[in-house]
Amino acid sequence: MPNIKSAIKRVNSSKKAGDANIAQKNAMRTAIKRAETAKAENAENADALIAHAVKHVDKSSQKNLIHANKASRMKSKLMTK
Repeated sequence: MPNIKSAIKRVNSSKKAGDANIAQKNAMRTAIKRAETAKAENAENADALIAHAVKHVDKSSQKNLIHANKASRMKSKLMTK
């Protein structure tokens, strides 16, 4: 653990930002899984879930949680299934 006040603040802010990033990535993965299962089961709300998943993928890409090419791959995979 650091002794300098600014270093302590930096550790705390890094942990907070890391937790937020992990939460957003987990939400994205959950949305993708829900969309994929809805599409596989021919659910009524599959289109809405796919749109929701694409929104999460776009937001993650904008915040540099995932690479832009990976986001494009994920969206393409969702649309073709």
